[in-house]
Amino acid sequence: MFSTFPSHTLLAAAGLAVAVTATPATAADSVADFYKGKNLKVIISTSPGGGYDTYARMAAKHLVKFLPGNPNVVAQNMPGAGHTRAGQYMALAAPRDGSTIATISNAMPFAQLVWPERFKFDTASFIWIGNVNAGNNVVMMWRGSGLKTWKDLLKKEYVLGATGVRSTSGLYPRALNNILGTKIKIIVGFKGGPQMNLAMERGEIDGRGSNAWASIKGLSPQYLEKNQLVMPIQMGLKREPELKGVPLIWELGRNDAERKVLKLLSASADIGRPLLAPPEVPSDRIAALRAAFDAAMASDSFINEAKKRKMDINPTRGVELQALVQEILATPKDLQKLARAAVTKGAVFDCKKLLKDAKMCKSKKKKKKKK
Repeated sequence: MFSTFPSHTLLAAAGLAVAVTATPATAADSVADFYKGKNLKVIISTSPGGGYDTYARMAAKHLVKFLPGNPNVVAQNMPGAGHTRAGQYMALAAPRDGSTIATISNAMPFAQLVWPERFKFDTASFIWIGNVNAGNNVVMMWRGSGLKTWKDLLKKEYVLGATGVRSTSGLYPRALNNILGTKIKIIVGFKGGPQMNLAMERGEIDGRGSNAWASIKGLSPQYLEKNQLVMPIQMGLKREPELKGVPLIWELGRNDAERKVLKLLSASADIGRPLLAPPEVPSDRIAALRAAFDAAMASDSFINEAKKRKMDINPTRGVELQALVQEILATPKDLQKLARAAVTKGAVFDCKKLLKDAKMCKSKKKKKKKK
């Protein structure tokens, strides 16, 4: 799927975005002087070869063509703790001058929302530059596991791999267990997608708790060609055109409370494969980075490379991405409590105890068909 920038986002951007406007020629000259002859470092929160890695490297390579001063790109993989190691580096240690950008898990704002005590940084303080591809994730199962539909997850234990508890691969299966009663065993600690894929092929795990549908098509097309995968559930706000028969995770909710929590979790798909800068970067450099990102996403060279590599491109501007992150973090307290119970190991997802509005906890009874 190749598209221009959408005219809207999941959530209203007006009034929430961190506005950064470019200044006239003197600012452009100053930016060019800063970047000329330097390196733009790109921190990647996973191991090489996966979706985050591939999208970040490809985007950065084209972004610098439109950045005043045309710096070189130097990529550094920094996996660990389900993307948190890279997040902490960007918040606490990275230079705040525009010389370093990063990609981290799209689920990081949600994880901060439900476990604020575990975070040493605020994802809203990052300056979000843009998202290369907003697209759905899927629970990715190896066909040899014997699973046929999502309901099989209710009947027996399946082992799924995850990079960490705060990554989408850890969050989605935990929510399935706590809310719907699936029997998934989650193995955390993988450095990235390639390691999980290898473990899946060897039969060490039955699948991955989450993988981007775009990454499967672009990086692991052989799995689809050989019919080696089963995708029982997808995560996003609307179904992928190619996965119309696969239910969205929030569609499995039995009442309004469950659906709201699962939709909140699914909003991470719209953050996609993001690029961000640390806090306090000078506004003229942020404006230049965002403008360069927008220009790169619309450039023929970037689009042609993406087509050649069979990588989906569905970008979002940085201002809209900033608004989405802030909107997630502004979730009402009652829903935050439910979300925390949904993704915390050992937590009891008791809607009526956690919510003041018990009406949201009532499941609608299915009408019996007349014979």
